[in-house]
Amino acid sequence: MYLLVINWASVSVQIGQLLLALSLLIILHEFGHYITAKWFGCRVEKFFLFFDPWFALVKKKVGDTVYGIGWLPLGGYVKISGMIDESMDKEAMKQPAKEWEFRSKPAWQRLIIMLGGVIMNVLVAFIVYAFVLMIWGEKKIPAKSLKYGIQVTDSTLYKIGLRSGDKRIAVDGVPVDDFEKTLKKMIVSDEKITIDRNGTTMDISIPEDLLGQLIENKRKGRISLIEPRIPIIAFIVPDTGNAYKAGLRQNDQIIGIDSFRFQFYDEFKHQLPSYKNSQVLVTVLRNKNEVQFKAPVDSEGRLGFIPYGYGDFRQMDSLGWLKLNITRYGFFAAFPAGVKKTGNELAYYLEQFKKILNPKTGGYKGLGGFKAIGSAFPKYWSWESFWTLTAFLSVILAFMNLLPIPALDGGHVMFTLYEMVSGRKPNEKFMNMHR
Repeated sequence: MYLLVINWASVSVQIGQLLLALSLLIILHEFGHYITAKWFGCRVEKFFLFFDPWFALVKKKVGDTVYGIGWLPLGGYVKISGMIDESMDKEAMKQPAKEWEFRSKPAWQRLIIMLGGVIMNVLVAFIVYAFVLMIWGEKKIPAKSLKYGIQVTDSTLYKIGLRSGDKRIAVDGVPVDDFEKTLKKMIVSDEKITIDRNGTTMDISIPEDLLGQLIENKRKGRISLIEPRIPIIAFIVPDTGNAYKAGLRQNDQIIGIDSFRFQFYDEFKHQLPSYKNSQVLVTVLRNKNEVQFKAPVDSEGRLGFIPYGYGDFRQMDSLGWLKLNITRYGFFAAFPAGVKKTGNELAYYLEQFKKILNPKTGGYKGLGGFKAIGSAFPKYWSWESFWTLTAFLSVILAFMNLLPIPALDGGHVMFTLYEMVSGRKPNEKFMNMHR
């Protein structure tokens, strides 16, 4: 189903995953505030998923608390009696603090209540990563295991000096033990990539604005990836498609188009678009014999088949093109591994954040809202991807909420720490001005 050149079915899947992930994380974050407030005897007036200006989709009062779902999906909140924020009645500030109000509690209790959401986000990341490692395992592809090296089709990566066929990648002198993280390591690096090209070791400088360039590519619809290089052998050839009707069969290895000869998928992919909406002479190897036939190329520069190993690391592993190591953790081993993974992802995000704050990197161009977050989810439903991304979003929410910005939890934490260190409580009118 396509409208305005948008695959609405795929977009709907991405939106569904985004809303489910955010809903879970918002509820659990706010529950962290809710349960600690209750623990210290505070009255919680409202507990809402999403904001509810003017009206709520659903709400019900149970005891002292109104639970509900708002209509504006920009977050959620708990309203704790006596908390000085934008929703507090100005007249209530003039009254003496009641024992069930937030402002009547000692500073250390208020600090724990304000950190409750962040603590819950960190715990969620620990637990989700632990179960991902138990169920699906930790997957790593040693960069040195790539039989044919890497495939480079992105102009930016080509411009800095990478080439298809390069092998044994190291970033800043450290060998890449997980091939899928090659680009991540390059983005946060400030120094060099070391590669093996035809038996010669070479160092390539990483430009300071690499992140900004990759972001610009994404905006233009060019996804920047470093992938394993693969031969072009037909795997799925629909018998109703033009490629099959022209003569292509499963296990055919395409070795030429017209007068061009090649061995790898990136070479084939580079040549094919120039034949859009025309016929092309295809040469294949079938049972060690060369076979030729004319085949139509569609308007998007495709023949209409899927090669072996295309986006499938397990299949590449079975064909001997790379080595996929999968480590599954037992119940007790998974939790410390989940803690370690949370720490690694937080460290990576902090490095990215530093890049964003430096104008020279161009990282600020990648700042985005729900659209940017939603595009990170796959266009098909995958529980493994969903939970992995949900855990990473939980890490991001924990970090962002700790920033000392008045409207966030970190603002409350900053004022409370000031009070604990100085022994003086900030003026309530001043605090209200900064909410």
